[in-house]
Amino acid sequence: MAISKRVAFISNADSPDGHAVARQFANDGWALVLNTANRGFDPAERLSGIEQETPVLLTNSSLSTTAQVTDVRDRIRDQFERLDAVVHNHNRVERVSIESCSVELAQEVLDENVKSAFLCTQILGKFVAESGGGAVVFVGSIHDQKPTGSAFLFSVSKGAIQMLSKEAALELGRMGVRVNVVEMGPVAGDDERFRSDISDVYLDYRYRVPAAELGTYEDLAKTIRFIVSDDAKYLNGADIRLDGGFTLHYLDHKMKR
Repeated sequence: MAISKRVAFISNADSPDGHAVARQFANDGWALVLNTANRGFDPAERLSGIEQETPVLLTNSSLSTTAQVTDVRDRIRDQFERLDAVVHNHNRVERVSIESCSVELAQEVLDENVKSAFLCTQILGKFVAESGGGAVVFVGSIHDQKPTGSAFLFSVSKGAIQMLSKEAALELGRMGVRVNVVEMGPVAGDDERFRSDISDVYLDYRYRVPAAELGTYEDLAKTIRFIVSDDAKYLNGADIRLDGGFTLHYLDHKMKR
């Protein structure tokens, strides 16, 4: 069916950042394609009310093969006939060192975080272009440049996505599709997520933010809202660092306590 609403795809809707982004899009009147990578989820429980607010298509795909992503695209085309925005937010973290990491685990994480990003860009990005243009947004991380000291595969994958976004911005930008990255900084729980035996970067990490206040996934959702809007029509190939100044704190000066 043809639909007058703009349509957004979220690659990992069953995650805290995916929930926040989905709700922001729904509040703004977008139709949604909500994908979950590894298992189905109950929208009534996890995304309460969204289906009542706006049309929703649920998909369940790892997005790890051309056939899978093509199938998702075809389902979007059948239901909505268009796609205006792609949000790729696969963020698998495994605390493992280079020394101890198996080849199998490395392949799993890179497939989940990076291969899915490539396929979404190639197949869904082209569909956005065919729909008249729009935006692709990668939820990246400050660790695309800064080591974690605990989860090197996450850093490697986010570094790869940063350059993927720039190459895609050149190609898809010629077709009216803007491609940008949000380099997400620390949120509550990241001290455990990136717990390290060799780095103190997340020790008292809230105080490494100059305002001594951590960001939230709602902050991320609002930033993505701007990126996909017409107000950001000249924003392409950019890395938007959303960290409250966290990565500026490399001098040995007093934290705000």
